[in-house]
Amino acid sequence: MKGNRWDWTPVLAVPVNADGLSANVLVDSLKPQELVSRLKLSLPDGEGLGKDGLMSFLQKILQYSVNTWDQGFLDKLYASNTPVGVVADLILSVLNTNLHVYQVSPALSVIEKVTARRFANVFGFTGPRAGGISCQGGSASNMTSVVVARNSLYPETRTHGNGSHTFILFTSAHGHYSVEKSALTCGLGASNVWAVPIDSQGRMIPEALRELIIKAKNEGKTPLYVNATAGTTVMGSFDPFVEISKVCKEFGLWLHVDGSWGGPVVFSSKQKGKLAGVELADSLTVNPHKMLNVPVTCSFLLTNDLAVFHKANTLPAGYLFHSVDESDDVWDLADLTLQCGRRGDSLKLALAWIYYGAAGFEKQIDHAFDVAAHLAQIVQAHPDFVLVSSDPPPCLQVCFYYAPGGHLSDDAKANTRTTAGMVGKLIRRGFMIDYAPGEKGSFFRVVVNCQTLKGTADGLLKGLEEIGKEGQ
Repeated sequence: MKGNRWDWTPVLAVPVNADGLSANVLVDSLKPQELVSRLKLSLPDGEGLGKDGLMSFLQKILQYSVNTWDQGFLDKLYASNTPVGVVADLILSVLNTNLHVYQVSPALSVIEKVTARRFANVFGFTGPRAGGISCQGGSASNMTSVVVARNSLYPETRTHGNGSHTFILFTSAHGHYSVEKSALTCGLGASNVWAVPIDSQGRMIPEALRELIIKAKNEGKTPLYVNATAGTTVMGSFDPFVEISKVCKEFGLWLHVDGSWGGPVVFSSKQKGKLAGVELADSLTVNPHKMLNVPVTCSFLLTNDLAVFHKANTLPAGYLFHSVDESDDVWDLADLTLQCGRRGDSLKLALAWIYYGAAGFEKQIDHAFDVAAHLAQIVQAHPDFVLVSSDPPPCLQVCFYYAPGGHLSDDAKANTRTTAGMVGKLIRRGFMIDYAPGEKGSFFRVVVNCQTLKGTADGLLKGLEEIGKEGQ
């Protein structure tokens, strides 16, 4: 610790073997069946294995899991935890309580209400009943928003189902697949999720949305819901929320913003302009477990009027809900959610906010954006790579191809094979990145996080360069 604060500066120190390749600090990568054999998981019929057996198996879990704390983990839209996060998870496990009714979780219920309201306020939701709920991940938050939208705009569906309506959901062509999963789960049908074309920056085109809504109405369907995105999964794009909101208001559609990834830029004075108009949304998903590095899972569904959630989701369950308070201030939080049993995940954000403060979040986010911009710059300047992202990128993903001499093959399948092969070989060098499909085949997608160092970005590109030359 430094004074009364933990020193949590990441250190770029990757152990290497005699051959110059990294030691097993990131992951001991095995095929599933080989891992089954190595773990030797056996659940005893009789007596348990006690402390020694438990400790032995815990060691195996750690050995064969991905070390997301390592600098080389640049694979997904989340990364390592922090000491504060470990404390939050520990407290939740020690309390082992359920966030469904105030009676059994008084402190955690207050923490969720206060934290969600403060979080909503940061995004411009300032109504007297502004607030939100925590859900088990961004997909759960998005699905809850679909249910709330349907039950609010068409109240009869709460008791009678969809009836004669063929509801249509609209989402960006680069939107997250959870919208289709929500339609599938809610009985709306995945084919009734219509993809809205995007512009050259990966942003939803409002006029194209308008045309699709008119098309749906002309076909006798019921346009219901628009999912705009703050930080798309691959390119990190932010949709034009003000213009999309105007279209939604014109036709009476629910506007949801999926800010699972990009929402936390609201804490950065340099980046929050990308969220212009987000306060016009009817609901907003934000996942602090992504950009803010709090423990997985921590997701919020926020709104300007929490009474709408209550009206959409409440059911009479006298064996559980005993409140006689007739006010709009609901304290039995399961009366707002689709779930009954929930963990108090809002504690994870609350403790991080207490420790780091909004100013600390801003520093973390600005650092991550600086590193992402640095990576984009060195990719752009390198003769053997072709940058797909803009320079600087809109969010923390940097996407690019390996293209010797700057010449990218027109053979998309060949490009995909090259990309996938190089990604696989990177693991032995202490890096994990992902890849995503593009017009000319799959490209690298590197996800920077708030603990990534510029030296890590330099080392990654050097590793890819060396792997590329080995394959020629």
